[in-house]
Parts: sequence; structure tokens; C-alpha cells
Amino acid sequence: MSKVTSQIGLLKSIESRRENFKSQRSPASVENLNNMAAHSSSTCKNMEQSILERVPPLLTDLYQFTMVYAYWRTGRHQEHSVFELFFRENPFCGCFSLFAGLSDCLLFLRSFHFTDKDVDFLRSVLPTTTDPAFFQYLKTLDCSGVTLRSVPEGTVVFAREPLLEVAGPLAVVQLLETSLLCLVNYASLVCSNAARFRLASGPRKKLLEMGLRRAQGPDGGLTASRYSYIGGFDLTSNVQAGLLFGIPVAGTMAHSYVTSFTSMEEVRPQMLLGVNSNHEPVDFISLTKGWLTRVCELLGVEPEPGKIHEGELAAFLSYAIAYPQNFLPVIDSYSVTCSGLLNFCAVALALCELGYRPVGVRLDSGDLCKQSVDVRRVLKLCSKHFSITAFESLIIVGTNNISEETMVEFSKKENEIDVIGVGTHLVTCTKQPSLGCVYKLVEVRGRPTMKISEDPEKSTVPGRKSLYRLLDAQGNPFLDLVCLAQESPPEAGLLIRCHPLTSDGTPLSVTPVQVICLRQEVFTNGEVIHPFTCAAETKANVHDSLQRLHPRHKQLEEPESYTVALSETLYNLVRALTIASPKKNSFLFN
Repeated sequence: MSKVTSQIGLLKSIESRRENFKSQRSPASVENLNNMAAHSSSTCKNMEQSILERVPPLLTDLYQFTMVYAYWRTGRHQEHSVFELFFRENPFCGCFSLFAGLSDCLLFLRSFHFTDKDVDFLRSVLPTTTDPAFFQYLKTLDCSGVTLRSVPEGTVVFAREPLLEVAGPLAVVQLLETSLLCLVNYASLVCSNAARFRLASGPRKKLLEMGLRRAQGPDGGLTASRYSYIGGFDLTSNVQAGLLFGIPVAGTMAHSYVTSFTSMEEVRPQMLLGVNSNHEPVDFISLTKGWLTRVCELLGVEPEPGKIHEGELAAFLSYAIAYPQNFLPVIDSYSVTCSGLLNFCAVALALCELGYRPVGVRLDSGDLCKQSVDVRRVLKLCSKHFSITAFESLIIVGTNNISEETMVEFSKKENEIDVIGVGTHLVTCTKQPSLGCVYKLVEVRGRPTMKISEDPEKSTVPGRKSLYRLLDAQGNPFLDLVCLAQESPPEAGLLIRCHPLTSDGTPLSVTPVQVICLRQEVFTNGEVIHPFTCAAETKANVHDSLQRLHPRHKQLEEPESYTVALSETLYNLVRALTIASPKKNSFLFN
């Protein structure tokens, strides 16, 4: 309980570091919050244990095993093959996505193997005609022959470019398909959604993810907490996510706590010892009642019977006595102006008199912008009239079914909200339920393969590839170039001829000022060869990658599309395979 209590008080500890009144009401920078993340050496171990429990090798589709059995029967299971993972359309009607889930993929590959129990279950679900030797073969499988090349986690990426390349024995890399898609699809989607919320809110407000109760199951909740933080949120209400991923945890109180109280008789204990006090504990109820009278006089409010809710005041008193350094109640259980704000000010001022520092308030209904302005006005009045400097800069948390559109509205209207709590619309990605990543074969036995579909959008680009990001003179990316792996990389300052994937085929000629190779080898011979990054480090990569992207590509509404193009050599290969395809499929008529 003490650990949770200390993390609940994180909002207060951040607040206490502010240097002046104006900056005190402005959220700390992303970098400062990253430095405060509770990351330890045990986090990676926790993550790996989490993957072993959440993503065992049987967490896949049955047809993966039926295909692998057929490959095995024909002796093709060892053929060297290459698959690519990508998505076809940018999410949320936007221009970009963020690539996430790589760390989980690496941990999954490192631990991939079938236990006797796994194989016994497969024996029970596969046809009885399955050769028994196949089940012995499954027990020998691992990822020692697999190589993974990947875009760095947290990188801005775009539709139809290869994010992961998985190479190895055909049977093994086929079995990895569903699990890798599961690990990347939602992680990338919710991370991208969080980034959009951050873009909508601006850089200064703190964002609190609080969607666990609305998430698609426990694993969905944990994934949402982790990748919302990586995508730009500062805090989570999810305590387990704090344990597993080192994310700062924060929380306030629910309306149920407030409404569970009806009278002062329920406040127990009623005494509170002042900070660094050697005297007897103070009757905190009497002290607060005195402050309530003074607040009402200051605001010109007649404390009419029934308007200032006694049960609410009792709830605030009880909570303040329990957490005098972490007092942040929800003040709209009844009426903000007639009861909640008055009761808060009385209790908070009583805490200040005893040497404590309250944290702030939470608003959860009505016009949050207007209410926050009204609340700030009263806090400033109290601060000035009672000469309590810290009172002016108490934080205001806003929650209430916040969507991306709500965030945009907040940015346009006057408000005094410091922290915004987001749940349902963040973790469920209500604007788009799936990123739609796919995993497609692009090479087998050294021969490029291509799916040529009646739906052009479902056609694939053949061959092993490299991916390069071209930057202009201002350091902004302007084009991602997909080349065959054997091609020489593009060079800065040299003219490049390429073919955009989403145009009518008209070629482009561009000259980059800088060229960045986007993919690197991260797993080979059964081992992870790229250092794992904690959530805070990946979050920093997201921030840097988005900072580089030109604002016209980050617009939430009608962004300018970003160009992904094929090299001349790769474009010619696609054309050759497309033209040759009907001839290869005409064997019946030869």
C-alpha cells in the first residue's frame, strides 16, 4: 500500500518542482517526466515474464500448423524464406503511424519453443491422420535460425513500407505470423492514437491514461497503458503497468468515495498532527469548519442548509486525514460551485495551516473549460486573501469521456486544466479499431515472390528490401525509399529516380540532403543483438521522430500525404513479375 500511496502522490511531487506560479500550472516537459519514470533493472525481466505468460507459441491460428505440416510432408520446411510485416493504410485518417511492439516481438522470438504439453494439445486438435513424427519435429523448433530486421521502435512510419523482415526456415517463420501481428497491430495503433491526443492537447498539459476498465480485456489494458505512455502520455492509473513497465502511476478518488459519506460522524479519526509538530494533534473537523466560514465570507456565499453537502465535506476530511500530502478530490459529485469547491477550499486551507500542501481538484462533468476557469479564479482569490502562495497553483484535472475532438476544443477555448485524464476513446481506439497489419511472403529459396491480387491494394511488393528515409535541407523527412536489399543505398546529394506507391505511376526525381537507413538487424541466431529499451527510452524516440516530421504531415485534419516510393530497380521487378504472372499460371494449356 505504501508504494501505491507514494505513486498516487506523483502529481504532487511533480507540482512541487515548479519554479513559479505560471509554470506551476503548466505541465512538466516530456523529458523531465521521462527522468521521473520509476524504471529499474527488473523491468526487462518483468516484461519477459509477461510475454511468456501472455504470448505462448500456441497463441496463433490453427491454419499455421496445418500449413507447416504440409510443408514438412513435402520436405519444404527448411527452405529459406522471407516475410514482411506492414500495414496498408495510415490510421485515423491521418498521415502517419508509430511503430511499436518490437521489444515484445524480440522477447517472444527468444523464448519461442513448444513444450510437451503444447504438442500433446496439438495432437488432439490436428487430424488423426497427421504423421506422429511431425509432433516430434515440432518439439525441436526454436528461432535459432531466424533473423529479424526492423525499423527502430517508436519511429514514425507510413503505409505500405516494410516494418519487420523475418527470415529463416519456412516452417518457423510461417508459425510466427499471427503472434507477431498480434504484438505489433494494437501496440502501434494505440501508440499512434496517443500521439494524436498529444498533438491535439499541445506539449504543456500532462496527460493521464485511465482506460483499464474500458479496455478489451486485461492484456489490452496493459498494452494500452504501456504504449499510450510511449506515444506521449505522462501517467497511467494502471498500477500493474507501473510494476511491469516502469510507468509513473497516479490517481485521485472516485465519486463512490464521496457519496459513501453522509455526515461528520463518519469521519474517523478526526484529529491530524501538523507537519513537524511536537504538539498534540489538532481537531481537523473544527479547523476546517472555521475555514469554510471564512471562504464563504470571502466569496459572498450564504452557507444555506443542504447546499453545502455535509457528506461531501466528511468525505474530503476523511481522505485528507488519510493522505494529507496527496489531497486531490473530485469536486462535482453534487455541485461544483455550491458545494464541492467550497468544501475543497476549506479542507485544503486547513491542510495548509498545518504545513501540508494539497495537490488540486478533479472535474468530471459539465463544461470543463468554464468550470476550470471558475475554479482557478476562486483559488487565486483564496491565495491572495489568505496569503497562501501555493494555493494559486494547485492543479486542476479534467476527465469526462475525453476524445481527440475534445482535446482540440480544449486547445481553442480558455481553460485552466493542467492534467487531462483519458480512458475509453484512447484505449479502445474508437475512431479505428485496427491498424490492419499484414505479414506477407516476399522471397523463398532466394526467389522473389509476389501476391498479384484482383484488388490492387492487396498486391505485395516482392523481394528482400532495404528502407531509407530522405531528409531535406531543414532536416525534415520528405520521402521514404524502398529498395531491393542488393541495391546500393541512395546517397546524399545525388539525384534519385523513384516511383511513388500511391500515385498513377509517374516517376519522381529527388535529391536528398541526408539519407537515413531505417532498418537494422535486431535478432539473429536465437539472440537479441540490439539493446532493449525501456518505455521511457522508446517514448523519447517517439518524441524525436515526431519532432522531425513536418507539421503539414502531423495535422489532425486533412494532413498532407507523405511519399513512400519504390526504387527504379524494385519498380521494374514488380512490373516484370506482374506481366509474367498470367504466363506462369497457364500450365493447363501448355
